[in-house]
Amino acid sequence: MDNLHTESDAFRAVFLEYYPGVRRKLIAMVKDEATAEDLAQEVFLRLYRNPPDDPRVIGAWLHRVLTRIAYDNTDRLVRQRKLQEKQEQYFDREKTWESGEEAVVRSEDREQINELLGELPERDRQALMLRYSGYSYAEIAEEIRVSPPRVGSLLNRAAEKLRKRASGKRNGLEL
Repeated sequence: MDNLHTESDAFRAVFLEYYPGVRRKLIAMVKDEATAEDLAQEVFLRLYRNPPDDPRVIGAWLHRVLTRIAYDNTDRLVRQRKLQEKQEQYFDREKTWESGEEAVVRSEDREQINELLGELPERDRQALMLRYSGYSYAEIAEEIRVSPPRVGSLLNRAAEKLRKRASGKRNGLEL
């Protein structure tokens, strides 16, 4: 029991010495005091569960862990924001009120676009649908398995094919 008490006292001493600095660095990184305090607790929880082998490197160890935790938190927030933006874009499009006539025209337009898209090669169709759905060039590249620099030209060519097909159908020509 004495060993456990000693470990607890040692951890408490390290916590009291390093917590203010860890908290201050996290506040500077995440720009939010409450979040920084939560992340600081996570840093010290990791220290408690898996301390470095050499107690002389605790300061460097804490700095490395707090930096990783802050970056992970930032990455998580960016992913959440992107997802929220995509959801808002989708729901904003769905919320627009339109007259019955506008709804019919829109439905007919959608049917015609779907028909035209169906005539495109699979990769072109998929790229256009992903872009229309709000995906970034990098996300489209990953999804259709092409290099990111090729996405722009692929989208331009696919859109041009779609325009030509639409123009041909309007002029009574079947392409």
